[in-house]
Amino acid sequence: MKKILLTILIGMVISTSLKAQIPNSGFENWTSKGSYSNPNFWSTMNDATAWSKTYTATQETPGNPGSSYLKLVSDSVGNKVVNGIAVSGKIDTTTLEPISGFPFNGRPKSLTGKYQHMIFGNSQGCVCVILTKWNTTTKKREVIAEVNDTLVDMDMSWTNFSTDLIYKSKNTPDSCIIVLKSSGINPTKYDYLSVDDLAFAGTVSGINSVGKYVSTISTYPNPARNLIVVESTIPKWSPVVIQLLDLSGRVIKEIDAGEMKGVYKTVINTDDVLRGTYFIKVVTRDVVEVKKVIFQ
Repeated sequence: MKKILLTILIGMVISTSLKAQIPNSGFENWTSKGSYSNPNFWSTMNDATAWSKTYTATQETPGNPGSSYLKLVSDSVGNKVVNGIAVSGKIDTTTLEPISGFPFNGRPKSLTGKYQHMIFGNSQGCVCVILTKWNTTTKKREVIAEVNDTLVDMDMSWTNFSTDLIYKSKNTPDSCIIVLKSSGINPTKYDYLSVDDLAFAGTVSGINSVGKYVSTISTYPNPARNLIVVESTIPKWSPVVIQLLDLSGRVIKEIDAGEMKGVYKTVINTDDVLRGTYFIKVVTRDVVEVKKVIFQ
């Protein structure tokens, strides 16, 4: 009996520790901003849309578990639809990109939680995790691990999810950013994503097998001028996103290819892109692969 009780207590301690790594992981605590509220330690688009009495992030009840959960909804503001986004830190409400996250020094295998998700167009929401470390030599942030998991399935009832991180380095991170989105790059009004009970699980000590589900990216011509062809082979069904990044990691262009398998080929027009060095990034459910390209 004592052994059983000890096992239960150890399990409770580990579970509590994993959840404690993510600030306000169950979205129980919110701060009033007057006409709206934001979940503590999280930023949302509410700060940019409150003037129109549109709130893309709301506290809903009951939680699963707990008393509340986060609901993100893409909604109209003026003549455009604003994506429902929450960032575990700070978000730039103009570029819709995360600015900062929270201190974190773990190497978890996956992010788990519960969600409900529904879209009314063809642009799925996503769950993104980025672990970084400040590199004292380059004076830049080094990406230790990341995942951008497009939520292909739609569920109107609470569903468990688990998304594995892809590690590019054996270093220990010092920061974590979690990004939740109700829609992709083309949000549709009323797309929603409800999230609760976030936690990290497992541990990764080395580098994941990058390239496991994506063959080597082919880009041509390289160097390129006004367009570049990107081709890759996706051996198993997966959502696929192609991104063009600058040297700072900022997304310049993005193509949501949807769920697919086999050879994927697309052309990116670069007439409006400044000349220089960039990166092509292919993101699937299981892996991220990057290739350097040059525009002349």
